[in-house]
Amino acid sequence: MYVKNILGFLLCFSLIVSCQNIEKGTVEKQSTPVETDEVERTSISFDAWFTNPQPLVSAHRGGPYPGYPENAIETFEYIANQVPFVIIECDVSMTKDSILVLMHDKTLDRTTTGTGNISDYMFSELAGFKLVDNEGQNTIYQIPTLDQALVWGKNKALFTLDVKRGVPFEKVLQAIEKYNAEDYAAIITYRIQDAILIHSLNSEVIVSVSARDKGALKQIRDAGIPNTNLLGFVGTSEPDSAHYKQLHELGIKTILGTLGNLDNSAVAKGDDTIYKTYISNGANIIATDRPIEVANVLYEN
Repeated sequence: MYVKNILGFLLCFSLIVSCQNIEKGTVEKQSTPVETDEVERTSISFDAWFTNPQPLVSAHRGGPYPGYPENAIETFEYIANQVPFVIIECDVSMTKDSILVLMHDKTLDRTTTGTGNISDYMFSELAGFKLVDNEGQNTIYQIPTLDQALVWGKNKALFTLDVKRGVPFEKVLQAIEKYNAEDYAAIITYRIQDAILIHSLNSEVIVSVSARDKGALKQIRDAGIPNTNLLGFVGTSEPDSAHYKQLHELGIKTILGTLGNLDNSAVAKGDDTIYKTYISNGANIIATDRPIEVANVLYEN
């Protein structure tokens, strides 16, 4: 079973006991870890995983669940306490005063109690807003900075950072370098030119690149980036086995995005064993909106 293989280097996190209070439309969660023996967390890194690549779960937008909003450190903690060696995929935006914060949308309207473009606000002004979960409930949590996330994540989780339009890659790299996060914070790119730029600025950073088709594979080959520095995103529908084989022959680990249709299909059919099939077919990482459910089936005894 997958769990027997992964236990050699995965760390066991304690489950969170959560209390939820709902008052005046506000959701509040308080968590107390179950008592466990103290374990030094030293193996949560891309280097450790590339050395012994076992199936990984990537939590899309940090893995929001009821009471836990997307792109919130409290949500990251909730997921990391239940999913061993998790990847936190999160979104990097920038305020008017050039502070990097975690936010998917261009505007504050959907995921916070604020309104308007995040780029129109000074960072200090964001303190007046709270995050809203996917069910529309206000929470007590605030918009975090990228710095705060990187500090939290060391030896707790891996990151793939989805850098939003208008945010300079140079600023994101400065934050990664500030916290020596090269081995646990990768950057997502959608154009091979951006991947080349990032590698030229810091050759130690792992880069996620589009690897959906033959054209993308040619771009990857021509880019000159060591394949050991790459994660290949194959899209949100399964490629054929030959495509997976080509990527693996290049030494590129693959990410399948089940978020959206594939996740919805698993829920509709009531059969989460399909995620094991995705791994068997060639996916190394499952990027999902259901990280806890996927981890439960991949790592079951």
